[in-house]
Amino acid sequence: MGVQSREWMILIATTWVQAFTGTNFDFSSYSSTLKSVLGISQVQLNYLSVASDMGKAFGWCSGVFLMYFPPWAVMFMAAFFGLFGYGVQWLVIKEVITLPYFLVFLLCLVAGCSICWFNTVCYVLCIRNFPTNRALALSLSISFNGVSAALYTLIANAINPDDDTLYLFLNAFVPLFASSLAFIPILRQPALQLLSTDAISRDSFIFIVLNVLAVITGLYLLLLNSLSSEALRARILLVGASILLLLPLCLPGIVCGRNWAHRTIHSSFCFDSSTFSLVNPDDLDLHKELIESDQNISLSVSPFFVTNKEGLFGKVMEKGRLTVLGEEHSARLLVRQWDFWLYYMTYFCGGTIGLVYSNNLGQIAQSLGYHSQISTVVTLYSSFSFFGRLLSAAPDFLRDKVYFARTGWLAVALLPTPIAFFLLAASGSEAALRAATAMIALSSGFVFSAAVSITSELFGPNSASVNHNILITNIPIGSLLYGLLAALVYDSNVRIAPQENSLDEAMVCMGRDCYLQTFICWGCISLVGLISSFLLFLRTGPAYDEDYERNRSRAQLSYTTK
Repeated sequence: MGVQSREWMILIATTWVQAFTGTNFDFSSYSSTLKSVLGISQVQLNYLSVASDMGKAFGWCSGVFLMYFPPWAVMFMAAFFGLFGYGVQWLVIKEVITLPYFLVFLLCLVAGCSICWFNTVCYVLCIRNFPTNRALALSLSISFNGVSAALYTLIANAINPDDDTLYLFLNAFVPLFASSLAFIPILRQPALQLLSTDAISRDSFIFIVLNVLAVITGLYLLLLNSLSSEALRARILLVGASILLLLPLCLPGIVCGRNWAHRTIHSSFCFDSSTFSLVNPDDLDLHKELIESDQNISLSVSPFFVTNKEGLFGKVMEKGRLTVLGEEHSARLLVRQWDFWLYYMTYFCGGTIGLVYSNNLGQIAQSLGYHSQISTVVTLYSSFSFFGRLLSAAPDFLRDKVYFARTGWLAVALLPTPIAFFLLAASGSEAALRAATAMIALSSGFVFSAAVSITSELFGPNSASVNHNILITNIPIGSLLYGLLAALVYDSNVRIAPQENSLDEAMVCMGRDCYLQTFICWGCISLVGLISSFLLFLRTGPAYDEDYERNRSRAQLSYTTK
């Protein structure tokens, strides 16, 4: 198998790992049962969700470990974290063993670490093996993390549709199985090679094929998952989903055949027509390490941009902003940048709030009277999160036709979130719940995927494994604050209007008031994220424009010298 074939095998392996390690997305599927078994309040249940997200606060450790250990070793560390964290929780929820609440909290923390470590391994593998197409590779790989809940629902229904505790069992063992499948491709990771312009053009076609397959997989899970309530049908659908996940394995053969055809057939003819490419040939400079300063451009962050701006707002917008993309930032330099904190606030008030919504989705559906629809709504969130992640590749597919800074796309992607929350506040219908869930999932999925590329572009690709984990420390903070707000409102309505129907010892709130105030607050917070993203776009837009013009000039020069 050639070097290029092995690169594609690594990308396929990362999609497998991502597809089966988004175990935090199925929390809503078993949270009500866990709450009942432990006999805890909604606030205490929220703390368990926070503990899982707190694992991301230790994500920087995985970046450090990757500096000293191979990716496969860190991947199996993550797998065993998950095996222990989720496995013991499964024993608790099956009432095989009894543990105090504090130890269950620590188990959730360990399980959360596994998710973040898996993600970091996949990010690093994509960045290392596809430096010229890293945004496309990242968006494709990360997108499959969004289908985890749908896949786990399918597997659980294929085994026993009536047993919610199966999710914890699957969370423990399936990621280990996926890691075993991905081990050989990752172990045989090829050395970094410089690619020709023709090679990049040919790779663009393969990315299109992979994205088409990904869309088909997402539509399959979205449209047919509702039919999986019976075990037999779920097993048939699971076979189909497995085939779709294995179908990209044909790529290495396609790569070898394409290379053979290029050597034996294409070399006999001379084609002067332009080739189709999703990336600019000048991005090869990133292959060689980073952008070369051929025009003596300073890569440092200047106190004021060269263009004089009048007024206080203009000076504030220019102060300390990034002038060039791709400069490496250490952690110490990162936290001194205004652009980083605008970016942090955008993620904190935009993407993270969508994740907290998914954690509370089980209780939200139950409180609105749609308890039987929980798995369907969770699958809906999972599928649209998947499509949102795929859409994060739009800037790369459209860059030659409609150029727009990636931070601008981020601002556009955050628009549906406040609309969705205010829709939920205005209506408690099932249609409103489904529509809002789809919008929030689409928006947050885009943020989760695009953020890795934006971190790499703004603060350097070589530092991305550490810097991105610093960025996502906002997730446990947001999970705590937003989740605590929701839990306090939920429990206060239980005490005001206690319900007769409850799940064992757990307090259950029914009615729109359980989350009404929460939706209004979350909608206002998401507006803050939208404003922050717009300010980030205004500050970083000139740097993206300069980079685009520089790249276009180099591409034209490269074309004329052929």
